Amino acid sequence: MHSEFTKMFELIIAASLINNFVFTKFLGLCIFFGVSKKMETAVGMSITFTAVMMLGAAANWLVFNKIMVPLDITFLKIIVFIGVIAGLVQASDTIMRKIAPALYYKLGIYLALISTNCIILAVPLENAAEHFSFVESLAFGLGSGIGFGLALVIMASIREKLELADVPAPFRGLPMAFIVTGLIALAFTGFSGLITI
Repeated sequence: MHSEFTKMFELIIAASLINNFVFTKFLGLCIFFGVSKKMETAVGMSITFTAVMMLGAAANWLVFNKIMVPLDITFLKIIVFIGVIAGLVQASDTIMRKIAPALYYKLGIYLALISTNCIILAVPLENAAEHFSFVESLAFGLGSGIGFGLALVIMASIREKLELADVPAPFRGLPMAFIVTGLIALAFTGFSGLITI
């Protein structure tokens, strides 16, 4: 039991810090740059993204291991995973529109982009490749969601401060965001080798 808990903890830490999809693999940058301008949208997207990531990891694990593997149709995993994720995003879209309409309108197009986000697809693909158990898949999904949320919150806090800074004209906006992202990515390399899985 203790070693199982340790393994889950290591998976979460590895996915969120050591192998952070944004800062070490540079995945999911479209949403990352789009919603990291303001802290409110960054936090809202972090929560939604993590929820969809965990639900997607769970649903895709079940579909992959209980349907696709027995039927020997694992070669269709990308298409099937995208379909499952699109359904989950549509559901979260509808729920958010009812529960938090203000946040729904602030997130705008980026909410729909979750379904085509490469991190959301990378998690079930990684789960299938590593043959993670159901609980390990959930832990990996949670860690990846926390990592993406951490990236958004860090970036949003910096970009809000940069709005008030005297940045040279050629670097204002997206160029400075790319520079800051590169510097944060360099800082995240300090976590490499912390845990090996």
